[in-house]
Amino acid sequence: MSENQEKKKIIIKKSGKGGKDPKESSILNYIVSVIIIFIILSSIYSLISQSRSQKTEEISISQLSSDIKAGLVQSIEVKGDSLELVYQEDVKKISKKEESVALSQTLVNYGVTKEQLSVVKIDIQSQTGFGYWFVNLSPIIFPILFILIFIWFLTRQMKGAGIQALTFGQSKARMIDPNDKSQKVTFKDVAGNKEAKEELLEIVDFLRNPKKFLDIGARIPKGILLMGAPGTGKTLIARAVAGEAGVAFFSISGSEFVEMFVGVGASRVRDLFMMAKKNSPSIIFVDEIDAVGRIRGVGAGGGNDEREQTLNQILVEMDGFEPNEKVIVMAATNRPDVLDPALLRPGRFDRRVTLDLPDRKDREEILLVHSTKKPFAEDVNLKVIAERTPGFSGADLYSLMNEGAILAARENRTTIAQYDLIRSIEKVMLGPERRSHLLSKKEKEITAYHEAGHAVLASILPYADPVHKITIISRGRALGYVFKLPLEDTKLQSKKEFLADIAVSLGGYVTEKMLFDDLTTGPSNDLQVSTALARDMVTKYGMSDLLGPIALEGQEGKALFGRGVDEKEFSEKVAADIDAEVSRIMKEAHEIARNIISENRKLLDAIATKLIEVETIERTEFETILVANGITPKKKLDIEHQG
Repeated sequence: MSENQEKKKIIIKKSGKGGKDPKESSILNYIVSVIIIFIILSSIYSLISQSRSQKTEEISISQLSSDIKAGLVQSIEVKGDSLELVYQEDVKKISKKEESVALSQTLVNYGVTKEQLSVVKIDIQSQTGFGYWFVNLSPIIFPILFILIFIWFLTRQMKGAGIQALTFGQSKARMIDPNDKSQKVTFKDVAGNKEAKEELLEIVDFLRNPKKFLDIGARIPKGILLMGAPGTGKTLIARAVAGEAGVAFFSISGSEFVEMFVGVGASRVRDLFMMAKKNSPSIIFVDEIDAVGRIRGVGAGGGNDEREQTLNQILVEMDGFEPNEKVIVMAATNRPDVLDPALLRPGRFDRRVTLDLPDRKDREEILLVHSTKKPFAEDVNLKVIAERTPGFSGADLYSLMNEGAILAARENRTTIAQYDLIRSIEKVMLGPERRSHLLSKKEKEITAYHEAGHAVLASILPYADPVHKITIISRGRALGYVFKLPLEDTKLQSKKEFLADIAVSLGGYVTEKMLFDDLTTGPSNDLQVSTALARDMVTKYGMSDLLGPIALEGQEGKALFGRGVDEKEFSEKVAADIDAEVSRIMKEAHEIARNIISENRKLLDAIATKLIEVETIERTEFETILVANGITPKKKLDIEHQG
């Protein structure tokens, strides 16, 4: 979106075409509601009054005198100037008289004699006191009272809107008090990440005892940037630093600074740092700081962009710290490559702590933390679960344990078994089983041979990971899958391993084409994954003999150095060479897969036949099939020997 388009969008919102202000809309709705209620109450009052007057007949005083002469009136009740009359057979009527003249005098003036009047019972009620004044003044008091209440509610609404406007620029950070035991997190609650915790212990020591550092002339880093993949525990370890140090913890997301109105983000930054200084020693934690900390001057908005003004204010606030203020700024991101260089210079976020995905031992410790308050059966072995979850983050492991508990509760069991946790691994990775997703006989055969093709290549190729499970039961969007696991965790991957992975991915494609002389939509995801891996080998990792050791794309597949998505740092000829190299890698992998499948047709048929029969083959049973067909299962010693 261009700068003019953004300005046009903002103008539309301000002019009211894009939507009304919620506060203005609520006040308008309130006024309309009050007016409608007033009209309804007035209508009800008039209807009641009208019906009352229609039920009781009103006569004139002359008619009353004539009825008294005729002996038709039994009694008269006088209430001020109102007369309530009771005739023969209890018929009730009403009449009026002059306020200052007595009733008897009025009737005498109309020719009623004292003898005729003595027959009628006359009862005079006093209309003085509160009731009299209330009845007479209520038509005046109630409308005035209604108007006053209406004005009071209206001013209250306006006052609330004014307060909201005044507090619009205040920080929305959530504060965790150090004395709140229910929300306190310490390093004991954070498993793994030993190096990161050791690095952050210095920050804890400084917050507890800053004098030790200041006396020797040392200045603690003002900003700590936590970098790592999603789910590695960046937010949790930041809270643990505050919990260990026993200081206030202010948490806010980077996206909460940016608003449509200019200057709001910068105002919230100032207010946040002011709150932190008042509660020092304290920690400010900005999650997903890349929302406001991206490289300036790139993309829409230019130098007047609200996000850039917010970033400028963060830079100013961090640079203005003094050592004795004891305020530490911590931030988390999984995209450190897009951050502005001014944020990363010494004096701001000059200490960067990387949180890696946990290794096997760390995964076991994380599982132990998440297993608290969960009843386990005797067969549960968390070490096995840790071995079967390479690449899982801390958040994935939490989800795994939770899914295991849900599976046990769904089956009305009081303890969590090892089988529940094993099933949870695949549920977290691929989604729930879809046993109701039935395949036809032909589709089942194609799927079985497709997965068997993957399994054969994974077992034959020396640099491929060994197979732990094969199934043709649908799970998530997959009709079937081969579950492969490395024999040990590794931090590096070689070119030979990449080529083996591409060949294994093409196993299903090759098998379908060879055996059925046709292709289905089944291998579509395999082709996408393998092609993307081949392109990364060429453009990111320098694994192409033609192009040599050169990186042509960033980590997310975009051009380097913060340039736009469509901009390229290479010529059309290089782009053609990249496409040619990717095509060559895919064709060579296809040829390798085709040769291996052709040479091991007997093994392929054995695996596919077993899959059609039982639908799922576990590692032990699969290795038995391999041995029966003259293939030695991979062991740890074999991999070490190949390396």
